[in-house]
Amino acid sequence: MKIWITRHGQTDLNHAKLMQGRTDAPLNATGIRQAEEAHKKIEDVHFDAVYASPLSRAMRTAAIIGGVPENEVIVDERLIEVDFGNYEKKKYYLLGPAMTLYWLAPNVFPVPGTVEPISSMVERSSSFLRELEQKDYENVLVTCHGGIIRALCGYMEDRPNGIRWHPHPRNCEIRVYESVGGKHKLLKDING
Repeated sequence: MKIWITRHGQTDLNHAKLMQGRTDAPLNATGIRQAEEAHKKIEDVHFDAVYASPLSRAMRTAAIIGGVPENEVIVDERLIEVDFGNYEKKKYYLLGPAMTLYWLAPNVFPVPGTVEPISSMVERSSSFLRELEQKDYENVLVTCHGGIIRALCGYMEDRPNGIRWHPHPRNCEIRVYESVGGKHKLLKDING
């Protein structure tokens, strides 16, 4: 099975450099264009299933890149973005030292009190992917967010800490993985 993991297209909150966790902001015109351009790069791929976070920016991106109507996108709550708590909608450069250091190196610095911990991200990502790997798909698209994608990719790269934190994923960047008999391999990275 090939698992195509992508981050949603740009929103106005992304453009304004605001922390965007569970706020349900839609794609902006740039985000729609990014998704359309990503679709063109892989338009000959047929997806047996298209999954997305329940947030509209991920669902719309999934439909565009996957080439399916939005009502055919399979929504899974485990793909929702990280809960940023008190940092939601705060400017990237005004987060303060605790969140700034944590977001740079979460394995070194403690999670701020209102933010979802890495362990939760890893747990829900692993649960989703283990279940997905039991399906009989040849190609599947998974559309999510800049935080949770780090745990999804960590699982697919068999990282001991469960995350691939750097480099940060760009809007509509697609990482293509292969999963065969519990073994994983990164095949390619298609820039958004």
